[in-house]
Amino acid sequence: MKRGINWKVLIICLIVVYAIAFAGSLFTNIDSGWYDSVKPSITPPNYVFPIVWNILFFMIALSLYFAWISANKKQKKEVASVFAINLFLNLLWSFFFFKLQRPSLAFAELVVLEASILAMILTTQKVNKESSYLLIPYLLWVTFAGVLNYLIAY
Repeated sequence: MKRGINWKVLIICLIVVYAIAFAGSLFTNIDSGWYDSVKPSITPPNYVFPIVWNILFFMIALSLYFAWISANKKQKKEVASVFAINLFLNLLWSFFFFKLQRPSLAFAELVVLEASILAMILTTQKVNKESSYLLIPYLLWVTFAGVLNYLIAY
């Protein structure tokens, strides 16, 4: 039997994910002279980033929603933990890269961020496979961002 959408949980997931995204955006300035001077030639145009990140954050929120509504009590703690750690690391990368303008520190942090995305995928896969699939584009985009970050840092 199919159950309907749990709107309360879905809205909470969207608010949590987009609140972190907004906080990260406060550190992010892709139109700065510094960023323009360091970005590699393979960097997409600046307008691409907010479009891609909004889609990814929506998919992250949906992943969290599907995992949450499918999880038992013990799994909910795991799901909440891996998503909280990941979202914090996502925000921290923006701080290191844009606010502190420390690409090498941001790259080291990005490696940990990648590991947290893999942890999210493995955790959600046990609870709801569709939830884990929604995180694959996030993993791929952050991997690409890692390439760009590496080219800037080294």
